[in-house]
Amino acid sequence: MLLANLIDTLQLSISPVILISGVGLIILSLTNRFGRIVDRTRQLSVEYRSSSSTDQERILSELKILSLRAKVIRNSNFLAVLSVLLVSFIIIGLFGAALYHFNVTLLLVILFISSIISLIVSLFLLIYDLDLSLKALWIELPKEIEHN
Repeated sequence: MLLANLIDTLQLSISPVILISGVGLIILSLTNRFGRIVDRTRQLSVEYRSSSSTDQERILSELKILSLRAKVIRNSNFLAVLSVLLVSFIIIGLFGAALYHFNVTLLLVILFISSIISLIVSLFLLIYDLDLSLKALWIELPKEIEHN
């Protein structure tokens, strides 16, 4: 009887594991974006020290946006990782319920909803970062180019 419960639990845990895999790809993307922001910030910091006051103003504007972007991506990454952790707790809860016959349905539902909300907020922050990256790009472009 225990083996049958274990097989059922393994089948139930497949969906959360797939969710972990998908969110893992989002985390990879966020980590890459964060690395690019850090690299660009370092590059502009070097340029800032050796540029004229007119260029320094433009560089400083871009550095402010990059700083905000780094914070936004850090928060987005945190929420995506939190989502994975919550799903991991769901998997542990499924096995605990199967092994010890605890009724943890409400807890698992709360964990799942929290995980999805965390993921949704993470993705909204990613969208916000995309908007900020365009603003930083527009600072670099000549004024003659229209920003739509």
